[in-house]
Amino acid sequence: MNRVLIVEDDPGMASFIDKGLGSRGYATKVIDEGSAATAIASDEDFDLLILDLGLPDVDGLSVLREL
Repeated sequence: MNRVLIVEDDPGMASFIDKGLGSRGYATKVIDEGSAATAIASDEDFDLLILDLGLPDVDGLSVLREL
């Protein structure tokens, strides 16, 4: 099963992506903060990262650079 990390602070958008991928058999994890996403992505294996660039605590580009 493919694992997808979704980093999105808008609950509606996060839910839309999560439900769409879940209905197609993907295992998803939704995070709404960049700092938490960096920690989780470093500790767990994911096949895909969907990353919002405009996060409230740490912007998505900073998360990407850190990873």
